[in-house]
Amino acid sequence: MAAHSAGAMDVRNVIGSLLAIYGVILTAMGLFGDKSLDKTGDINANLIAGIALLVVGGIFLAWARLKPIVIPDDYVPDPDARPHGH
Repeated sequence: MAAHSAGAMDVRNVIGSLLAIYGVILTAMGLFGDKSLDKTGDINANLIAGIALLVVGGIFLAWARLKPIVIPDDYVPDPDARPHGH
């Protein structure tokens, strides 16, 4: 019985990619943008949030790659439907 993975349709890839994109933007703003340290209690909030988003996004992407969702080729989503050729 052959099987394939969900690939790009795996929701973990979508979530991980979005988190990583926002993480890159916030990290860049934390490094190169207005830090506004007086508004955040001397903490670079964009940098910290960006790094955290990069870490969590990386975890989601690694999780999807290391433990992919495997879909058997003979899977039929409708219980009343019959596989092709039967």
